[in-house]
Amino acid sequence: MTAGSKSAAHGPLHGVRVLDLSRILAGPTCTQALGDLGATVLKIENPGTGGDDTRQWGPHYVADAAGGQTDLSAYFMSTNRNKHSIAVDITTAEGQAHIRRLAADAHILIENFKPGGLDKYGLGYAEMAAENPSLVYGSISGFGQTGPNREKPGYDLMAQGYGGLMSITGEPEGEPMKVGVGIADVMCGMYATIGLLAALRHAEATGQGQHVEVALVDAQIAWMINEGVNYLTSGELPQRRGNRHPNIVPYGVYATADGHVIIAVGNDGQFQRFTDAIGLPALANDPRFATNPGRLEHRDALADILEPTVAQIPTQTLIAALEARKVPVGPVQTLDQVFASDQVAAREMQIDMTTPAGEVCHLIGNPLKLSQTPVTYRHAPPRFGADTTRLEADNPWKLGSE
Repeated sequence: MTAGSKSAAHGPLHGVRVLDLSRILAGPTCTQALGDLGATVLKIENPGTGGDDTRQWGPHYVADAAGGQTDLSAYFMSTNRNKHSIAVDITTAEGQAHIRRLAADAHILIENFKPGGLDKYGLGYAEMAAENPSLVYGSISGFGQTGPNREKPGYDLMAQGYGGLMSITGEPEGEPMKVGVGIADVMCGMYATIGLLAALRHAEATGQGQHVEVALVDAQIAWMINEGVNYLTSGELPQRRGNRHPNIVPYGVYATADGHVIIAVGNDGQFQRFTDAIGLPALANDPRFATNPGRLEHRDALADILEPTVAQIPTQTLIAALEARKVPVGPVQTLDQVFASDQVAAREMQIDMTTPAGEVCHLIGNPLKLSQTPVTYRHAPPRFGADTTRLEADNPWKLGSE
């Protein structure tokens, strides 16, 4: 496939039709990823609530030409580009008919209602699959479609707590701490994307759709990764360590003379070069610290030596010295520093998109870099119901320049 092909111009999922009945964060994260990859995404929003709840989750909104507040909150915009907004009341017979008509020609439908929540409207998986056997139907919920907690509502904070993440996050003597963003929602959306694309490949090969369901708590437990398997292997509960690593020392955030720096020593050779760089070469030959198992055993004793030494060195001086010796090191940046960096510019991780009304949306770019079929940014985050009139068209899936 050449870079000049239609797929390259529109993305690898060009022609894939996604009916998005999700809202808040996990589902929209998934459908934005599909949209960035070229899929046509119709976002169904509830006219009774003014659309996706996050449209009102300020502060920080894009202003209109007169300086007034729009419904494009920063939160909403973070996961809703490359979509078309259609207002449909699914509690009415007319609204349900609209959804069935759209689903009949869709390749993927994704929803995040409570388990069974769409069944009462005749829009559950069984009903949709009967009308479109090749449909890939995705469901996101807090605890999943089965299990004793099936009926409980799911929110990111609850998932971080229930799945164990908060028990290992925070300072050793502090309270359990959540991650600074809704990471359980975001990762659930990523798992949903993987599952939906796998099911889509199966459907394209066989004509057989299926139900793909993902739970916030399941996804959060899955990415406990090494800490989870550490526990399963040893039976020992991991403790909160702040920025310390459970298996590697030294690895964490260290105070410098004028700020903070991240030092991540991954092997004994790096430790030798690190101690030489900070003027403590003898540490690499100390039997307590010569190997990583030894450094783990004597973690506190090593910290008592390293921390006051590092605290006397300016941040940039330390970074330059360690980089010169190939020791992993880096700054702790604030967001103004992040988005002003040459690295962000080179990787196109900050983008601007303009709405049809001329409003400029400053957004975070997609991290995927595909050499033949790159992601595309075709449609700015939509105003609520901007494409509702297209429901009356013969084929509402033909939207814009898709």
